[in-house]
Amino acid sequence: MSRTLIEEGLPGWSWDPQRVGRAIRARETAVVVAGERNAVTAFAIMDFGDEHAHLSLLAVLPDRQRCGLGSRLLAWLEESALVAGIGTINLELRESNRAARDFYAARGFAESAYLPGYYQRRESALRMTRDIRRRVPDRIG
Repeated sequence: MSRTLIEEGLPGWSWDPQRVGRAIRARETAVVVAGERNAVTAFAIMDFGDEHAHLSLLAVLPDRQRCGLGSRLLAWLEESALVAGIGTINLELRESNRAARDFYAARGFAESAYLPGYYQRRESALRMTRDIRRRVPDRIG
């Protein structure tokens, strides 16, 4: 899914099975998968730091997009990050990926940087960031 949905059109394959396997085994990384009928329909990989998390990948099969799978995976990862004491989540996406930009913006992510040539010096990226800390009212009453 990474190759066909995220890395399409780029030379090589950055997130090959070996790299995904290392992410699955890494203690500081969460990998979450959704499936139907013994087939993966969506997945996400997020690295946890001390104060920030980095969403490395999130993909949903095209025929399952706009069904809430991506939102549920992201919500699970955000909740996990909050439990771990993390305050912000960062991610990068292709500048040209309007659907992804809209998806993340609708979930509270804001564009925070423009990264020329980020993808193998062929395509630029946007970094998006979200503060996930929950606000506690000053007064309860």
